[in-house]
Amino acid sequence: MNNSLKAIFATHAGLGITLLRVVTGLTFAAHGSQKLFAWFGGYGLAGTGQWMESIGITPGYLMALLAGSAEFFGGLALVVGLLVRPAAAALIVAMLVAIASVHWANGFFITANGFEYAMILGLISAVLLIEGAGKLSLDRRIAS
Repeated sequence: MNNSLKAIFATHAGLGITLLRVVTGLTFAAHGSQKLFAWFGGYGLAGTGQWMESIGITPGYLMALLAGSAEFFGGLALVVGLLVRPAAAALIVAMLVAIASVHWANGFFITANGFEYAMILGLISAVLLIEGAGKLSLDRRIAS
């Protein structure tokens, strides 16, 4: 195989997964903090719970606590690379619920509150579930 083809097919999954994991983890943690703590313009547990009740996700407060916790603590787990597979599984569930209950009816594009953003976050979580935390992670250190 020539060098050009080698360059196309070469992979550095360990470090690439690390970058993907950290950025996605920060994103999830920020969204979870909106639900749990009303940070970054969020509504906190009470406000998020009321909104969830209004769209038929009951009991709203508990569902807001579960979604916010999955996003915040799951996101932090992704950032540090600890228990990435269980965190990714919880995040997949959260994104599937978000897609089915909020975004699906609005179509694909985020500009219309569609499901594209939740789908991408869920897909990245699925990749992390399959591939694991990568080279720069506490999971790898523990497994060694």
